[in-house]
Amino acid sequence: MRKTSHIYFSFLLRLYGRRDDRCWTWRVSLEDPLSGQTYHFASLEALFAFLTEEMARRAVQQGGSSAQPK
Repeated sequence: MRKTSHIYFSFLLRLYGRRDDRCWTWRVSLEDPLSGQTYHFASLEALFAFLTEEMARRAVQQGGSSAQPK
């Protein structure tokens, strides 16, 4: 029989914009509510890369595969 386990973690997501004379620049931050640590990102791509790495890291910590989510 296959054993099932779960990994759960959460972040508070903040999106904020800054406008210069020509356009808006968007920034992203994530705050871990357990540790209070905040991560800042200059793009959505950087945010997604962090989350992908974080999911793989936590899966390995739990004794699972580091395979990327689909």
